[in-house]
Amino acid sequence: MGESPVVLFVCVHNAGRSQMAAGYMTALSGGAVDVRSGGSEPGESINPTAVAVMAEEGIDISRAVPQLMTTEQVRGADAVITMGCGDACPIFPGKRYEDWELDDPKGRPIDEVRAIRDDIRSRVERLLADLVPSAH
Repeated sequence: MGESPVVLFVCVHNAGRSQMAAGYMTALSGGAVDVRSGGSEPGESINPTAVAVMAEEGIDISRAVPQLMTTEQVRGADAVITMGCGDACPIFPGKRYEDWELDDPKGRPIDEVRAIRDDIRSRVERLLADLVPSAH
């Protein structure tokens, strides 16, 4: 068995969307994927509503800390998923690259954040099936 594929989830503040995606990929892949996340302008702390809606799914992202995404991280990833950071996210040719159009959960009511979470989960499931076909 080869090395685990590396997936990097990126949003501007690394406080909501990318953390939820990383939480799902870690949980759903059962360790089959090396999951990283970062932001182009990391926030002060993770979005408490994102923490709450992930806890409803049994996934604890409360200890996650917004990190600055580095060019090296992007270069080292097999798949780079950006979420609404526009030109702030570097893209390297030859990488699997997707931009997920997701609303920023910051400041939104919990029902809207749940909808964003559910959208993220279905996208993560599709990505995981592509990256690790045996992980079901």
